[in-house]
Order: sequence, then structure tokens, then C-alpha cells
Amino acid sequence: MAITVNGESRAIAASATVAVLLGSLGFDSRKVAVERNLEMVPSTAYGATSLVDGDRLEIVHFIGGV
Repeated sequence: MAITVNGESRAIAASATVAVLLGSLGFDSRKVAVERNLEMVPSTAYGATSLVDGDRLEIVHFIGGV
């Protein structure tokens, strides 16, 4: 199935969740915010939020510094 992540088209498995997607992209789920189809996804719901064909996601990665 096809989704869009941060403006880039990606092909993913039909059974993917937000948590699976984050892991495949190398993101630490504790350090990101995810918006799916213009709605925020609570971090507690990443594993239960299934992705569907045509979803549009924006992922923001928090980077700490001094």
C-alpha cells in the first residue's frame, strides 16, 4: 500500500501500524510526534494505529542539545 511520509511517497506492508513504520524508519518512538491525516496520534496509540492506503503522515523528530 502507498502512504506519504513528510511529503515523500512510500510503499509499506498492508498490516503496518504507526509503531512499525517508525521502527522501519529508524525513529525512536519516544522522541517523535506523529500527525496522521491532519490529526495528532497520541504516542500511547502508535502500536494500535493501523495505517491505510493513502494516509498522509508528518513525523517530527525531537533533537536535544545544549
